[in-house]
Amino acid sequence: MGVNILSDGDEVSVNSITLFGALLCGCIVVGRLLEKSRWINEYITTLVVGLCAGGIILLTTQGKSSRLLAFDEQLFFIYLLPPIIFNAGFQMKKKHFFRNFMAIILFGALGTLISFSVISFGAKELLGKLDIGFLELRDYLAIGAIFSATDSVCTLQVLNQDETPLLYSLVFGEGVVNDATAVVLFNAIQKLDLSHINSRVALSFAGSFLYLFLASTFLGVSVGLLSAYLIKKIYLGRHSTDREVALMILMAYLSYVMAAMFDLSGILTVFFCGIVMSHYTWHNVTTNSKVTTRHAFATLSFIAEIFIFLYVGMDALDIEKWRFVKDSPGKSVGASAALFSLVLVGRACFVFPLSFLSNCLKRSEHDKFGLRQQITIWWAGLMRGSVSMALAYNQFTRFGHTQLPGNAVMITSTITIVLFSTVVFGLITKPLVRFLLPPSQSFNNSLISSKQSLARQLLIDRQEPEGEMGNVDFRRLDSLSMLLKKTSLTIHNYWRMFDDGFMRPLFGGRGFVPGAPELSKGGCDQY
Repeated sequence: MGVNILSDGDEVSVNSITLFGALLCGCIVVGRLLEKSRWINEYITTLVVGLCAGGIILLTTQGKSSRLLAFDEQLFFIYLLPPIIFNAGFQMKKKHFFRNFMAIILFGALGTLISFSVISFGAKELLGKLDIGFLELRDYLAIGAIFSATDSVCTLQVLNQDETPLLYSLVFGEGVVNDATAVVLFNAIQKLDLSHINSRVALSFAGSFLYLFLASTFLGVSVGLLSAYLIKKIYLGRHSTDREVALMILMAYLSYVMAAMFDLSGILTVFFCGIVMSHYTWHNVTTNSKVTTRHAFATLSFIAEIFIFLYVGMDALDIEKWRFVKDSPGKSVGASAALFSLVLVGRACFVFPLSFLSNCLKRSEHDKFGLRQQITIWWAGLMRGSVSMALAYNQFTRFGHTQLPGNAVMITSTITIVLFSTVVFGLITKPLVRFLLPPSQSFNNSLISSKQSLARQLLIDRQEPEGEMGNVDFRRLDSLSMLLKKTSLTIHNYWRMFDDGFMRPLFGGRGFVPGAPELSKGGCDQY
């Protein structure tokens, strides 16, 4: 006869985890069956399953709880978010990402600051008139950061990377930089002394923001290069593929926790670590390790994404969060409508002006963003998700609950906006994108753009060695766009020369596999 070694509390936890695991499996199966649906995607399906499961649990517990697991924002930021962001950098087509790099930084960093300013100022004006309860200036600034954070996971479902590679890289790259900027802003707000606001405090805030941004990127690149150098020199694959794969996975996660240790942005760090590891480290491992790491990172990312959406759906029905607003539901609805309107306006305030600015800096018509593409960029960033939820819980609750009416309204408003934007906008997004960007048309445009960029690059490469660039008629460079275009191409040429002449021989990469011929030219080498 077996001995029961579990206490009552442990047995409840095991039962909850078992049921949650079964729901995750069910979400994967249902999502696969609905994969070809024109309207619904896998993440909306998971969210709906979570809502249904939460409703059933709420009924069976007689209104006491709708959750199997207690929400902890540390669980989200430390365990669930890193594999999603790392895999995004690891699998991204770097050629298209860096071709749009300036636009990505422009939209992701400057755009987020504009959206943050609009939402913070608007929230202070509108929510004050609704009389939802007392909120401090720090709360209004935090609201701006919370609702400036887009949902990078949902963005993956908006566009097809093969049909619209440049637009996909811009929208998703902007989403990652946006999330990192929003989190950096949120953390900076917590440390800001709002009792004495002056120009020195503003400059200190800007300097701190810039430092976090650059230092986080540098840390991610450094850890990625370190992993490439170690695997290239040791070449573990000759003895053990398992150790080679384990080292890649551990060093990827190490970059994230090191960023947390140094109070930097883990999102930016692990994203650029993924890009560097795919460009150097991935080519230093054996063929078996290449296949294993690609599928391992993609699988971990997928499980984390499904986990997040399932939990958000279940947690949305937590009775404790709605108990303090049941006497004044109108205020909660009004606050939700006001905040979501600010989200729409805040994103429009930077997407269309910055698109116009980006177009002015581009010489080729095919590289410019048309009105339909601008609308797609605006629409793709309207969904709010788990980052907003985690930041809201961090600001307005303690252990997932709050006793203050104003804070309770903010939590329910965040839940409402996340559910509404994810489900409603998610249902409309696929047909809308197909209408705005027909697959054949968008694919042809991207193909033409790529061919023209390659032709211009080859022409410049042939001209420069002949010394013709010294006789350029600078009167032709009468526009800033032409000058910047030439500068960017020159920088790219110098980087390729530096990469091939120094970086790859030292850190490895395509064509520099240690002790073996070049094994692969596919997968993560899209440069």
